[in-house]
Amino acid sequence: MKILFRWLILVVALCVMQANPAAADSSRLSTQEAQAPQTPAQASQTQPQASQEQDSQTPAQAAPDSPYTLEIDPTLVSVDVLVTDEDGRVLGGLKQGNFRIFDEGNAREISKFDPTNTPITIVMLMEYSSSSYNYFANKAAVWGAGFLNHLEPQDWVALVTYDIKSKVQADFTHNLAQVRDTLTHLGFPGFRDANVYDAVIETLENLEKVHGRKAILLLSTGTNSFSSSSLDDVLNQLKRSDATIFTVGLAEEEYVRYGGADITYAQSRSFLNTVAERSGGMAFFPRFQGALPDVFRTVSTFLRNEYTLSFSPPKASRDGKYHRLRVEVVGQDGKPLKVTDAKGRLRKIKVYACAGYTARKEKALAE
Repeated sequence: MKILFRWLILVVALCVMQANPAAADSSRLSTQEAQAPQTPAQASQTQPQASQEQDSQTPAQAAPDSPYTLEIDPTLVSVDVLVTDEDGRVLGGLKQGNFRIFDEGNAREISKFDPTNTPITIVMLMEYSSSSYNYFANKAAVWGAGFLNHLEPQDWVALVTYDIKSKVQADFTHNLAQVRDTLTHLGFPGFRDANVYDAVIETLENLEKVHGRKAILLLSTGTNSFSSSSLDDVLNQLKRSDATIFTVGLAEEEYVRYGGADITYAQSRSFLNTVAERSGGMAFFPRFQGALPDVFRTVSTFLRNEYTLSFSPPKASRDGKYHRLRVEVVGQDGKPLKVTDAKGRLRKIKVYACAGYTARKEKALAE
């Protein structure tokens, strides 16, 4: 009877997994929904799955006879760029001629130029461990709910939490109310440890199949307990990814208020700074909750005002190696663009872009 009972349990478990594949691997993000809004051609070929998605269709989705066509060039390198002045004001209205892009110091011709015109696709990656008596977990949930206030109905958002491992709490959706409800009902964290290195790498890997602009909002103390991955592994994964990471430190207020930062927090803070900078994003360390609306508004504005610069590297550069990039902004005369504020004072320009890319091998392209 015991053997028969065990067989019955096994059969039931297999049936449940087949009926709900997501239950078998809760760390995987679905990429079908997130791909749909990225290009007009892709959007026009995607059938809406629910009435809510129909309400948020792009014009190309609504028109089956869309004139757009999609040509994929595997050699094309695309770089998302944001330009601000030193005071953080976004510079809009720039043209292709205002940009220069350098690949390992060599100027490349920009073959494609696209101002932002697609919805945001973003993963909220949130530390949710029971360390500090759940304090930072609860703080992350409240802050994550605040970020949702800065998204639009057509944006795509997913929610992933992590302690010793990451878990997809809400897959890509337009339904912000659903994500907000999920944040409210996360329950008690399971483990004290927080493996941020593993969580970042896994999220970047899951985003590889999501086309177009995509980003990660990392709400974290930056603490890494005992990840199977190292910091070098994270940095190498960033070199292979085109996702932009924004980091928001959860512990700045506490360390400043209660005696200053120690070496451990300095390392955690450095990690959050590094992944944001290397991916072309921003790092924030708010010291009080009242600063959060400005932080999240900045992230939203950043993603809605990017330019995408694309170029095709010559065959000699298709070597499978990491290439460093530099983007410059110039005026009509080819000299550095000059920007003034309302009082006529010259302001410096700041360019946000990924530090580089990993080139595809010519042999792999031929295959």
